[in-house]
Amino acid sequence: MSQESRLDQDTLDAREQQAADGYDPDAGRGCPHARFVLDPATPSLHADNDRLRAAGPLVPVTAEGVPAWAATRYATLLTVLTHPKLSRDIRHWATRDTCPAGTAIDRIVTDTSMLNAEGDDHRRLRTPVAGAFTARRLQQLRPKIEALTDRLVDALAELPPDEPVDLRKEFAYPLPREVISELIGIPAEHQDALHELSDAVAQVSDTLDDSPDVRRALHELLDRIIEERRDTPGEDLITDLFRLREKDGDRLSSDELFATIELLFIAGHVTTVNLITNAIGALLNRPDQLELLRTGQCDYSAAVEETLRWDSPIAYFPMRYAVQDIEIDGVRLRAGEPVLACFAASGRDPGQFGENADRFDITNPPNAHLAFGHGPHFCLGAPLARIEAEIALKALFEAFPEIAPAARPEDLAPLDTLLGNSTRSMPVLLGPRAR
Repeated sequence: MSQESRLDQDTLDAREQQAADGYDPDAGRGCPHARFVLDPATPSLHADNDRLRAAGPLVPVTAEGVPAWAATRYATLLTVLTHPKLSRDIRHWATRDTCPAGTAIDRIVTDTSMLNAEGDDHRRLRTPVAGAFTARRLQQLRPKIEALTDRLVDALAELPPDEPVDLRKEFAYPLPREVISELIGIPAEHQDALHELSDAVAQVSDTLDDSPDVRRALHELLDRIIEERRDTPGEDLITDLFRLREKDGDRLSSDELFATIELLFIAGHVTTVNLITNAIGALLNRPDQLELLRTGQCDYSAAVEETLRWDSPIAYFPMRYAVQDIEIDGVRLRAGEPVLACFAASGRDPGQFGENADRFDITNPPNAHLAFGHGPHFCLGAPLARIEAEIALKALFEAFPEIAPAARPEDLAPLDTLLGNSTRSMPVLLGPRAR
C-alpha cells in the first residue's frame, strides 16, 4: 500500500474513532472533512506536509492518539506562535487527561521548565538561563567548538576513505553533545554513561533504542549529576543557576532548576544534530550549491539558514491551547483545544517562499523562517546552534573535497518520532583529506 493510501485509510479510521467518541472536528468549522493521522515514521514527511498545507491553514489531525489542530502554513503558524489567546500552559487544555502517557507529546506538554510557562513565570524561568547564550559568552565558547570540530575531523581522516562513514553518528552528533556538556558543566566521570543514554535519544546508538525506560534513566542520571555539582562549582550553567538560587530562592525552585537543566541538555543538542545532518545531506546531493560555498560565492551561514527553512530540524511541536473561543484564518477554535505547530511544513509554504519553496537554494535572500519559533518562546539556543552548524560544515567540506553520498536520500530511514525531522544515518564516502 502506498504512503498516500495508508494515510487516507488511517484518516478514515481516526475519523470513525473520533465519531464514536462523540468528537466532531468539523462542526461549525468550515474545515476539510478529512482528519489527518500524523505518522511518526513516515518516509515522506514533506509529502505529508504538502497535503496538510493544501487542506487548509488549520487542519484537524490526530497526533499520537491526540486530536488537535495543525497550523500548516507560514502565516498561520506565525499567528499561532504569537496569539495572546493561545497559551502553552497545559491547564488550558480541556482534554489533557486523554493524552496517552509516555509519548513524545506527553513528554513535551508535561515539562515543568520554561518550555511551557507563560507571562511572568516564563520570564522568571527564562531570564536566569539567557545569560549562558549571550553573544559574549558564545564567542568565548567558539574556540572550544572549533577545537572539538578539528578533533572530530582528525578522527574522520583516520577512517578508510573509500568505505561508508555515518556522519550523523561520527560527526553531527558528538559535536553538539560535547558543546552542551561543556556549557552546562557535565563532569568527565559521568559523560560516558550520559552519552550512552543520550545516544539512544538521538537515535545513533548501536546498543540502546529510545524508550520510556531510557528517558527515565537519562533524567535520573542528570538529577544525580546536578546534585553532585552543588559541592563542585565551576564556570558553567549549573553553577550559575545554583548561585542564583542561593541569592534569590524565589527565582527558581529546586524542581524548576532540575527541569531547566534537563531541558537544556536534551533540547540543546538533539535538534542541532538534526540541523547538521540535514545540511550535510542537502549539500552532498546538490553539488552546485556546495560549489558556491567552496568558491566563496556564498557563506556557510547561508547554507545553515536555508537548511533551517527547507528541512527544519523539528517536524511538529506540541502544543498551544485556546484560552477562549477564537478564530484564526477563518477557522474557529473552541476554548481548550490544542494546536500543533508544523515547523517543517511552514518552511516550504509557497505562500511565503514562492513557487520554488521546495527547492534548496542558498542564493535565496535571507529568509524569516520559523525553525526556531517566534515571540517569547523563541529558542534560546538558536545562536549556539547556528555557530556550531557553520563551524561544522565549513570544517567538513574543506577537509574532504571529494566527499560524496554513499546512499540515495530516499533510501535513508527517517527518525521514528513526531518531533524531529532528519534521517537515522548519513552515510558518506569521505575520500582523501585535503593536503
